[in-house]
Parts: sequence; structure tokens; C-alpha cells
Amino acid sequence: MIPVILSGGSGTRLWPLSRGQYPKQFLPLVSNHTMVQETLLRLAGLEGIKAPIAVCNENHRFMMAEQLLEIGARPAAIILEPMGKNTAPAVTMAALSAVSEDDILLILPADHVIGDLVAFHKAIEQAKIQAQQGYLVTFGIVPEQPETGYGYIKRDMVQHGSAFGVAAFVEKPDAETAKQYVNSGDYYWNSGMFAFKAGVFLSELDKFNPEMLSICRQALAAAKVDLDFVRLDKNLFATCPADSIDYAVMEKTDKVVVIPLDAGWNDVGSWSALWDVTNKDANGNAICGDVLTVDSHNSFIHAQNKLVAVIGVHDLVVVETADAVMISPKDRVQEVKQIVDQLKQRGRSEVDLHRKASRPWGNYDLVDSGERHQTKRIVVKPGAKLSLQRHHHRAEHWVVVKGTALVTKGEETLLITENESTYIPLGVIHCLENPGVIPLEIVEVQSGSYLGEDDIIRFDDQYGRV
Repeated sequence: MIPVILSGGSGTRLWPLSRGQYPKQFLPLVSNHTMVQETLLRLAGLEGIKAPIAVCNENHRFMMAEQLLEIGARPAAIILEPMGKNTAPAVTMAALSAVSEDDILLILPADHVIGDLVAFHKAIEQAKIQAQQGYLVTFGIVPEQPETGYGYIKRDMVQHGSAFGVAAFVEKPDAETAKQYVNSGDYYWNSGMFAFKAGVFLSELDKFNPEMLSICRQALAAAKVDLDFVRLDKNLFATCPADSIDYAVMEKTDKVVVIPLDAGWNDVGSWSALWDVTNKDANGNAICGDVLTVDSHNSFIHAQNKLVAVIGVHDLVVVETADAVMISPKDRVQEVKQIVDQLKQRGRSEVDLHRKASRPWGNYDLVDSGERHQTKRIVVKPGAKLSLQRHHHRAEHWVVVKGTALVTKGEETLLITENESTYIPLGVIHCLENPGVIPLEIVEVQSGSYLGEDDIIRFDDQYGRV
């Protein structure tokens, strides 16, 4: 089986921790590993698991590559989507990338929590048997209670080994309908996880949406391969219909079966859902970071940078990051999407970026900013190098506080060590590199009429960002 990691979500319901450029699947929310890493690590022990295929947004490519590398996973490919087109095109690209049409794809969204790995592995082995027989397998979560936030799968009474036929896929219901679904015992939550042969899926897609298949083939054929990255042709992919795998294939095919899965599944779609799967103290509080509580119960409190103290609060969510604080009753956390919408309308950077931003060469932390200046703390990994670039609107002062910097400044090449500095005038081509074996840390003071991150003209970049 080839695991296919779908990582296209933006995770806006977990703002301010999850941002557009750093969504929830790349965060360590329930363990020391990120959710992307957990998605692969929970497959350990299964036989016949091949190198994974990951499908992600182009802007997240370096985070995906680095996080897979951290757990020793070498992907068969990391397919980069120039824009989101929902799950059907993403799965199609993975199926077209499989070595053989008989390869079984195990489709796994990158942001799920699975509590019972024994039950999960058993369901996967059962799905493999069904997939080998030519079925398109979906995993239906045995519902714990009525839930209006999920789509449902209704099974029929025809059994295929450990699987059932599918009578219908149904949309998210109202509360009363959800209660009827759960009481009947015939309905499962739609998990968004699947297993099938690549060739069977492509054949069914050709029946029901040949236009999507044709455009995906063209975009993949015109793709550029850069190390593990497969860069789809942007202009071609932009013409691809946007659709979910359910709408495009699963609701139309007669080859679909559902395998019930009762394994402590959670898609961590909200702060209250994260509270559900997080360890709690004696008062029912899920606490992360430097937190003090007095007479507080059943709350989720996350402190990223500062001491957070709460007194007499109940059923509350408190999330503190370097540049934002969000406070909400647990039963209203879905409304955080309204805050995200306001941020978008006002053009606020907090919707997409953290104060501390990751880059393929390291990271930077925006320490201070004003009308014509801003200060960053920059960390460059050993052997890493920023792009050769220049700016039209700002000059930069660099002070090395740790390590050694190799600086290109116009025609000059400088080696700068701790407590030394240099000045990059406006318009001068420059580059920063860490030639050492320890992280390089510098303080950068920018000054000028415009300080946006888009004031960068790149002439050369080892990460393909020219």
C-alpha cells in the first residue's frame, strides 16, 4: 500500500495557532510530533507499506519535506498544488503518480487523530483485501454521539466480508436528523479516508468526470520535477474542476464499500475537539505551556510565549501566541472563523503569518516594528543559505550574535563573527550564508519607506524560489 498524505487544509478553525502559511497539520497539537508526522508514524507495524506520496500546497513544500525527513520518511513524491482544488484532483494526481495501476493507495488526511492503533491497523488490513478485489473502500467512523459537523455514510445490508455496501452519502444533518442517524445504527461519520487500486479509481473517475482526469494528466505531464517536489503546471491545473472525491466518484460509483472504524477518531476540527483528545488535569483543564489556574474547570488553556493565569473560569478556551490572544466559550469556538474573516477583510497579516516565520533556511522572529523600521531575529541553519537578493525600498543592518556569517554584499565577500556587523544599503545585491556547524543568529534592523516581505528580487536561490 502507498500512503497518500493529503495536506491541503488551512485549519482556520484553530486560529490563532493555525495560520494560512502554517496550518494545523504542521503543528504538534497532540504529541511531540506534528500531525503530518503522526499520520505516517501510526502506520508503523503494517506490512507492505511503501514510500508515501504527499500532496500539499506549494507554499508548504519545505515544511512538508523537513517534517518527513525528521521522522526518516523518504517520500516517493511531494506533489505541489499551485492552488487548492479540493480532494478529488489531489487524489487523482497521486493515482497518476503510482508506479502501477495495481498499487493500492491508502488516502489519509494529514490532520486526524487515531487513538486505537490496533483497531486502525485491523481496518486497514480489511480495506486492503477489499481493494484487491476491485472495490473503492471508504472508512466510516462509528459515531459516538449525534454530530452536525460531519457528513454521514449510510450502509446497506449487503456485506462484503468485513465491509458493507453503501446505500447513500448524506450531507451534514441538523441536530434531530443526526440523532435519528445515530439511533438507527446504519450510519457512520464520513472520515475522508479511503483505500483502492490506483487504476480502479482512475477508471471510475474517467466515467464520471473525464474532464478532471484529462486536465490532471496534462498538468502532471507538464510538471517540473525538483528533487522530491513535483511542481504541477499552474496554468493547466487552474482549469481543473474543483471537487471532493465524494462528489466526483464515491457517490456515483457502484464499486464503493464502507468499513466501520471504531478507533478513537477525531479530525481536530475545533478547539473544543482538541480539548476532547488532550490530557487533562484533575479539574478537567487541558493545559499547554506556562499556565496557572485558580478555581477553573474544563477549559483549554494554551500559552505559547507568556505566563497565562486564569481565575474562576469554566468551559473556556484561551489561546495565547506571540502576536494574538483568542478567548471563547468552548461551545462557541466554531465562530473563530468570523474572526478570521474579519482579519482577511482588513488585510491583517495575522490570518496567514505568525510573528515567527519558518523558512527553508531557518526562521525569523519579528521582534519590533514601526512606520519606517522593523527588527528581526534571524536564525540560519548550519550550511544553509538565503537567496541572492536585493530590495528597492529598504536598507538592512546585520549584527551577528552567535556563529559566523558569510556575507555577499555587491562585489564584496565578508566573514563576520560574533559582535561584528555590516550594513546593506538600499538596492545592493546581497546574500547571507551560514558556513559553520552551529546555528547562525543575527539581529537585522530594516529601515525604509516600505518593509513588506514582497520587496525581494531574487537572483539565485537553492530552494527554487527565484
